[in-house]
Order: sequence, then C-alpha cells, then structure tokens
Amino acid sequence: MGKRSRVIILGIMGRTPFAGVAWQALHYVEGFRRLGFDVYYVEDSGEWAYDPEQNTVSHDCTYALNYISRLMTWCGLPDRWAYRAVEPERAIFGLSESQFRELFERADAIVNLTGATILRDEHLRVPLRIYLETDPVQPQIEVAKGNAFYIDLLNAHTHHFTYGENLGAADCAVPVGSVNYHATRQPIVMDWWASTNASATSAANSCFSTVANWRQSGKDLVWNGETYTWSKHHGFLNLVDLPRRAAQPLELALSLQGHKGDGDNGWVPAHEEDAEAIRLLTLHGWRITDAMSLSKDILPYRDYIMASRGEFTVAKDQYARPRSGWFSDRSACYLAAGRPVVTQDTGFGKFLPVGEGLFAFDNMEQILAAFAAINSDYERHSRAAWAIAEDYFRAETVLTKLIHETGL
Repeated sequence: MGKRSRVIILGIMGRTPFAGVAWQALHYVEGFRRLGFDVYYVEDSGEWAYDPEQNTVSHDCTYALNYISRLMTWCGLPDRWAYRAVEPERAIFGLSESQFRELFERADAIVNLTGATILRDEHLRVPLRIYLETDPVQPQIEVAKGNAFYIDLLNAHTHHFTYGENLGAADCAVPVGSVNYHATRQPIVMDWWASTNASATSAANSCFSTVANWRQSGKDLVWNGETYTWSKHHGFLNLVDLPRRAAQPLELALSLQGHKGDGDNGWVPAHEEDAEAIRLLTLHGWRITDAMSLSKDILPYRDYIMASRGEFTVAKDQYARPRSGWFSDRSACYLAAGRPVVTQDTGFGKFLPVGEGLFAFDNMEQILAAFAAINSDYERHSRAAWAIAEDYFRAETVLTKLIHETGL
C-alpha cells in the first residue's frame, strides 16, 4: 500500500456503551489494522454519553472513558483512541490536545461509522471522508423530503457507503436521489468468533436466540402514503405462536425499560404494556432474558451468541418492506461463530447465499421449513454458516473492497 495510511474511525462506543455497538466498531478498527493501516478510534459526536450504572444520559463521561479504554486495550491499541467530551469545555481524553489536532492534520481518511458524527472543521480537512451508513432508509427518505440536516450531513462526505445493498435497484422502494451509494456490509474478524469444541457442543443442544431492543419509538417514517415502522416488537408479536408450531426452543434477549424484581428471570419490565407483551410471549413458549446484563461488556455478549444453536430474528419494517437489502451486523457474528441464521427477508438474498446456514423468510411456513432443514443436519448448516461469514463478511475482504472504491 506504499506509505502507512492513517484512518480514523469515528464511532459511538462511549455514547452507547453496549456490546453490539462495540463489536461493530472494533471489527472496523481491527480490520483496518490487519490491512496495515495506522488506525485510531475517535469519539467526537457532541452528545452526552449514556451511563448504564446510573441508567441515564450524563454530562459525566467517566463511564464512557473507562469503557473505551478497556475495549481498546483488549484489542491491543491502548494508546490509539480519543474522546472529546461535551463538558467540561469540550475536553479531550485519551490523546493530548496537540496529539488530537495532529491526528486530524495528518489523517488520510475518516470513516464516519453509523453516520452519527456531524463533521467539524478539523474533520473536513481530511481528504477522504467516508459516510458509512449501517441503518439505511431513513436518511434516504429524509433527503428526498428535503430535510436540510440530512442533506448537509451527506454532503460533508466524499464517499457514501450503506448496508442497504439493494438501494437503487428496481425492486427497492427507497429513493436514492443523486447520492452515489456504495454497497457494503459488516466486516468480521473471523478468529474473534472461532468456536471451541465446548461451545459447539453447547450450541447443538441449545436454543435459537437473538439480542434485540423490544420497543423503540420516534423513528417511524411516512413515505408515499406508507408508514414504515422502526420498532421490532411488531414483528415478534406477529409471530407469537412460533414456538408452539416449530417445537424449537426460542429465546429473546430483550432490552427494554425495566427493573430487577421477582420475575422468573429476576427482571420485570417497568411499563405495564411491555409487561403484558412479555407475559404473552412467555405464555406462547418464548424464553425471555435480559439483554442489558449480557450487553454491558463484549465477552458475555459473544459467549451468549456462541452458546446459542443459531439466531432467529425479525427485521425492522423499514428495512424489510422497501426491500433495502440490509443485513444485520449481529447476524454476521452468529454466522462467524458457525451458528445458522433464520432472519426476515429484506432482499439480502440477492447478495448472500441462502438455503444452507442462512435462511430468509417472509412467512411462518418458510420459518418452519428453515428450522426443519437445520435440525435435519445441524453440522452441515453450521459449517455453511461459517463459510458464508468467511466468504462474504471477512474483515479483510469487506474492507479491501471499500479501500479500492475510495482510492484509499
């Protein structure tokens, strides 16, 4: 690659200190490092961080700093991160202020992961500014509506990448306008998810699972007279009878507003509407556990995936109904661990092989057929799941394509 190019990953690991977000970012950091780049992680979102110990967003960034430091030390880059706090006076942690300034002066590229950072003056001086969208559809629709915030956000970048691999296709209802989107997907550091004999044995005797937010509000979209919902609870409730019909143990690790109590899991939802939904799911045979307890650090989250038989999940309506082609970064981790995935179709079958190790569904019958196929020869589908991750999600492969498409 000639000189050792410097890449800055702009992320939100501290602002949203949960394992799913952390794994997403760390795969980019480590993937670029393995390709020979001089890589740094920087958090400069201008937002207060969430503190799970206090269960609140707080101006005190102590938890975020300790969390980022621990993660970057774990992946062998303890001195390659910086965090700019909102208060006090936008102080910089991790790097010194002079190191922070020099970092951006000498950077060859920034990767604005999830598009969550509004680029500042020092960011704009970096020659390659990559907008990397992990949640498509809303940005495209907001731009089509003339929303100045999203228009300015995208225009501040030189290249645009999206997990919506079907954007721009004839069968996709998402407007793309004049933006030249490059399709990409979650890079996975494969050896981080290598199964042991013990984990493989546990998985073969365990249940299908997923980790999900239960109810999320405020992000539904209306486009061309259609309302596209964001919250996944709609999809799970539409399949409430699945455990009875599938005779397949299914577990949901759910994140919702709750408190420790006297429930079966020592965890009771705080809101009656959610509590009623959990009772309904449990009555129909779903196993329910607390996602927060396994998501506060990356290793319990990974252990949970590796102890699962596979993943069963639904997709957000915003991804599925317009046929965006989106595929979950979490599902990619299940595949890399050799865990078969059964997930709602978003159009991703045009880009990823389905039918062995990975199954897309639109209805109950397709789910039941997928479980029957997997359970008839679990080892074959486990190997197929790993092979899909190796061929389509391996970090070196995914990021090399991005590098070529940007000229980095």
